Amino acid sequence: MPDNAARPPAFVLDRAAVRRTVDRAARDAGEAFLDREIGKRMAERLAYVKREPARVLDAGCGRGLDLAALRARYPKAELVGVDLSLAALASIPRRTTLAERARALFGPRAFALACADVAVLPFASGVFGCLWSNLALPYGGDPEAVFREWHRVLEPEGLLMFSTYGPDTLKELRDGFAASDARPHVHAFVDMHDLGDMLVGAGFADPVMDMEMITLEYAEVSALVADLRASGQTNAVADRSRGLLTPRAWSRMVAAYERQRRAGRLPATIEVVYGHAWKGVPRRTAEGHAVVRLDRTRRR
Repeated sequence: MPDNAARPPAFVLDRAAVRRTVDRAARDAGEAFLDREIGKRMAERLAYVKREPARVLDAGCGRGLDLAALRARYPKAELVGVDLSLAALASIPRRTTLAERARALFGPRAFALACADVAVLPFASGVFGCLWSNLALPYGGDPEAVFREWHRVLEPEGLLMFSTYGPDTLKELRDGFAASDARPHVHAFVDMHDLGDMLVGAGFADPVMDMEMITLEYAEVSALVADLRASGQTNAVADRSRGLLTPRAWSRMVAAYERQRRAGRLPATIEVVYGHAWKGVPRRTAEGHAVVRLDRTRRR
């Protein structure tokens, strides 16, 4: 397999802009309906994995939409949520039920939280048996670098399960903006086959990738844009235009999008990519010595 270490990221993100958009969505209590739905579908897949890790990390936990499902699946595990947005993390206690708060007072705490970048995690190597990440990968920057960091914090034979967006996501909106100007307005997402190669390059074993297309429908373009803002998914590309679109440019974008109207509704395609892989057992020590594993059950 070729070495993909030199492959550039699909786009360069403004990390401060990512934090601001998620902060704003958390303060406004916007509805992250897509995150919630994809999290449910991921949880269904997780039910088939027969593994009981001692520690589970939710990388890019946002407003904690998936923490309850992870707690239900792994009731005995130490659960940790990490997100770049302090405002999103601060909103999580408001979402917990009275029963969950009581358990936290009189028993082991439901989860711990840390404000950090999913690409630079503040944990020692090999401490998590499972790393879960729902739609956070697109906002972590270079996915190959993120995979290497996730590989580092997983223990040998630990499970990585994640979701992300594929390149056809919001293709109608991207085409519409192309009629207004040449600056990027919609993120460019990585193909699932390239993500599979990156997982192998980062040291993961047995990656499994699949995808599904979800089509949302809107009465107006403005309703789609409002949903994206409410869920914290706005343009954070580093070389984006920093000014507002002129009324003329906005009208050109809307007119181009309107040409895709079908049966009175405007489509918005979401390509959801799912992936899971395992951290392989190391073949060499940190000093470079080969690791030889003996099967004590075998007879001469």
